[in-house]
Amino acid sequence: MFAKMFEALYFKVLINIVVKRASTVVYIELYSKKKTIDTVHKEFETTKFNEDMLEFITNYTKESPYYYISLLDISSLQGALPTCSKNRLGYYYDLSDCEYRCYEGRWTYYTSKTELYDIEKKYKAIGVDFIFSPFVLLAKFFQDKINGTLAIYALIQENSISLCVFEEGSLIYADHLEIQASFSSDDILLSNDMDEDLELDLDSGIDLESIDVESEESELEDFGNIEDLDSIEDLDEFDDSKDIEEELLESNVSLEEAGDESFNEDYQRFTLIQNSIANFYKDERYESQFLENIYIADGVDVSSDLKKYLEEEMFLNVYVRHMELDAEVCEITKEELNI
Repeated sequence: MFAKMFEALYFKVLINIVVKRASTVVYIELYSKKKTIDTVHKEFETTKFNEDMLEFITNYTKESPYYYISLLDISSLQGALPTCSKNRLGYYYDLSDCEYRCYEGRWTYYTSKTELYDIEKKYKAIGVDFIFSPFVLLAKFFQDKINGTLAIYALIQENSISLCVFEEGSLIYADHLEIQASFSSDDILLSNDMDEDLELDLDSGIDLESIDVESEESELEDFGNIEDLDSIEDLDEFDDSKDIEEELLESNVSLEEAGDESFNEDYQRFTLIQNSIANFYKDERYESQFLENIYIADGVDVSSDLKKYLEEEMFLNVYVRHMELDAEVCEITKEELNI
């Protein structure tokens, strides 16, 4: 009771970090009494955790003892599986080198232990309270859709695509697709000068305090008791209250004229999605069904070409909803903290 009274005297500082291809976004919310009292957004032209970023974050964390730092998982080895049964997980993927969590008793998401350990070291100066899977982000963002009929859902970031197939709230298939570009994966991980312990949250986020990469066996035993884990030219978006089926946007760009970077990247995104869905149809581990609709969470302002490719080459009905990645990470943090 005394702790709650003491906590009520301070606002909470929610610090959310999204590492992009060549920059890092830090989004901060000052939160008190069930409402946001201020927001700050800053983008740093680096993927490394440097002194400027440390100073910026520290200016806010020193204002309250109740601050929480969240990060969107950027591990290259991550994914999701259509079961929470420990006896069935190995049928889909070998998780011996991964941390994994069951989501709402229905499906499992996982990420690399080694890459989590790297993040632990790189962020020592500030520590990290939560690492959130993009698959969890995607499921929560389309909460109003995934409980419906069979459809594809894709979260598009600069570096990757997190792709899922859901039907009536159940995950059928998932794939994490890396987008190739002229940058080193080492740049995504932060400065080697920063070290600290991770804490694993037991719900939809990964709490980075208790992770021990070397004690794999004991960790996995603990997991057994867990039930829930954690502009282009006028591209139409979803309205939050209703669906809008987008009109086909005419494009005068041909493959021969594909000189600009966004066109090339969107063609690559289309190819990755096409190949992943082809794998879904062919892989005997999954009960594949014909897919007609795709819902895209657009975190990068993709061009109209991606939609055109999906419609004309794969005959999909395409729906796009813009996503502010940093703000969505903040919303999940609030859920974790129950504030």
